[in-house]
Amino acid sequence: MTAHPDPANCAHKPCCPAADAHDRDAARTVAHHPEQGWSLLCNGIVVFDDTGELLPDGRVVDPHRPTAAA
Repeated sequence: MTAHPDPANCAHKPCCPAADAHDRDAARTVAHHPEQGWSLLCNGIVVFDDTGELLPDGRVVDPHRPTAAA
C-alpha cells in the first residue's frame, strides 16, 4: 500500500480540512474502492462504508451513523 497523501500538500480550493478538524469528513476523496468498502480522503483518513474511520495517526473512529431527529 502506498503512503497516505500529505494533507499539507492539498491542492483543492478551498483546501480540505485537516484530519483533526471537526469537519474532517468534508475532505475530497482521492481513492475510492467500493468493492472493498473504503475510500481515502485527501487529509489521509480512510473512511469505511459503515462510517468508521482510520485516522492518519492510527487511531480508529467507531461508526457514527446520524440519528433521526425527534
